[in-house]
Amino acid sequence: MSIDIAIHPALASALEKKGYETLTPVQTAVGDPALADKDLLVSAQTGSGKTVAFGLAMSAQLLAEGVPTRADVPRAIVIAPTRELALQVKREFEWLYGAAGMIIAGAVGGMDPRNERRALERGAHIVVGTPGRICDHIRRGALDLSELQVAVLDEADEMLDLGFREDLEFILNEAPEERRTLMFSATVSPEIERLAGTFQKDAQRISTIDRKAQHSDIEYRALVVDRSDRENAIINLLRFYEARNAIVFCGTRAMVTHLTTKLLNRGFAVVALSGELSQEERSRALQMMRDGRARVCIATDVAARGIDLPGLELVIHADLPQNKEALLHRSGRTGRAGSKGVSALVVPINIKAKAERLLKFANLTADWAPAPSAEEVLERDRVRMLEQPSLVEPIQDDEKEAVQALLKRFDATELAAAVARAFIAGRSAPEDITPISVDGPKPRAKVEFERSTWMRLSMGRDSGTDPKWLLPMLCRAGDLTRRDIGAIRIMNDHTFVQIHADAADRFLQSVGPERSLEDKCGVDVLDKAPEGLDRPNPRPAKWDRKPGGPRRDFGDRAERGDREFKKPHRKGGSDDGAPRKSWKSRDEVGEGKAGKFSKPAGKSFKDKPNPKDKGKPKAKYGKPGKK
Repeated sequence: MSIDIAIHPALASALEKKGYETLTPVQTAVGDPALADKDLLVSAQTGSGKTVAFGLAMSAQLLAEGVPTRADVPRAIVIAPTRELALQVKREFEWLYGAAGMIIAGAVGGMDPRNERRALERGAHIVVGTPGRICDHIRRGALDLSELQVAVLDEADEMLDLGFREDLEFILNEAPEERRTLMFSATVSPEIERLAGTFQKDAQRISTIDRKAQHSDIEYRALVVDRSDRENAIINLLRFYEARNAIVFCGTRAMVTHLTTKLLNRGFAVVALSGELSQEERSRALQMMRDGRARVCIATDVAARGIDLPGLELVIHADLPQNKEALLHRSGRTGRAGSKGVSALVVPINIKAKAERLLKFANLTADWAPAPSAEEVLERDRVRMLEQPSLVEPIQDDEKEAVQALLKRFDATELAAAVARAFIAGRSAPEDITPISVDGPKPRAKVEFERSTWMRLSMGRDSGTDPKWLLPMLCRAGDLTRRDIGAIRIMNDHTFVQIHADAADRFLQSVGPERSLEDKCGVDVLDKAPEGLDRPNPRPAKWDRKPGGPRRDFGDRAERGDREFKKPHRKGGSDDGAPRKSWKSRDEVGEGKAGKFSKPAGKSFKDKPNPKDKGKPKAKYGKPGKK
């Protein structure tokens, strides 16, 4: 192992057993002996080895006097924003400090607090946990920070985003002022700088992020799709890459549930991660990803923060991230520790401009292209099938008899067909996607349906026929795709449908000799295109009448003339000839000012006595008799 910094022998031995040959830039930077007693504010890319980095940085205080003989109160604390990240840090420290004999205790939300309190009572050198649970143990007297030497804030930007500022201030105020404070963050916002200025002393700023260059181990792809093909594009992406592990990010829990159900129905090995799951369910889902029982994880941004899935090769953004930080955090799940990965954004054509701005703000360059089509996925399958290791492995002794028996009964063509069928059977069929270019949908050629067959369906507008359900029904019952169907003309009692000539035989074979679709809809083949289709559809029958009776006929304009059609009105009287009552001015009746009109003078209903008020005092306001 070639390492440029001095490391304690126990930690060097642990790194060598783990397979480390060289250290990453952030690990080398924080291990500089000149910074051994300095507070550090470190920004590094996600997946650059920050956990081992601050583990090495802490060793300057924890192992300064050699390997400790016993554990009492903690000498170091690591605070992480999420349960998964805290558990991951605890696992990393167990192998890193295991040879040094140091005891690691956890204080993680969602775990049994009684077990944690018993572990703290037995003693621990390092405590790793989440802000809320650490505060709870401190308030209950189970966690004593009086002898703390090092405090580490991992993913400090995420903790502030999740609203843990007050918890962080409470924890750091409980620790001694002469402690060493290390803050690690993917981005250093002004709020992070203010927090560092409050709880750090002359912190040394370390950054291993090249703002002008994107992560070299992550390939960014932006795939333009039609608005209705987003889920189909996700299926084709998973089939095209067939990554060992993949994660699909969604914007809401509802989308996680919907997409998980759809992928499970398509035969994918899927687990879901959302905020509504318990810690046990989340741990089980991540373990299924780690041991290979599941290959696709559907998650929201909050639920996936801090998770580390080994060998994650593909990140799919089903919904665009809200900001550049979220984009970098999502994409940073892949391309870790020198491995390669792909970050693919599924971009509906109507929000292409928004995706371009997001990539520009994040200083990322993506390859823009359409989503993989069904033909591209099948071609990739053929290449993968020929590259199967089992096809070139030598025949074992215990396999010779079975091979000879197969060769005696079947020829080479039949055996090859069986291999191809076995390969295809374990994979979901790719989805048909509407052709679309980066600049927008491709216009359908005018000559595409010059060779077509017209069908007449025995249901129309009177029976409630609607294109919204008619088109999917034709595709489902007639074994068609949307590209096989041309014009649809819905009449009052029937419907004309244009089907491409190459798909007409397949359609007729699917509907059967009875020529019937769903809901007993008959199908007739026409010899030629119906006449009059170039004219607009006739007015629906329901327009010919108004509710409550037949349509009113006001006659022809020539019969009525050009006069305005309205009821006659006789000035100074009503329609039946009776004189019309006129209003009188107030001065005519002795009230008000001239020019103000009111009803003719007379007693109003207020002046009439009410028999119910007899014997009751008259109130000034309100009902009679009410004081």
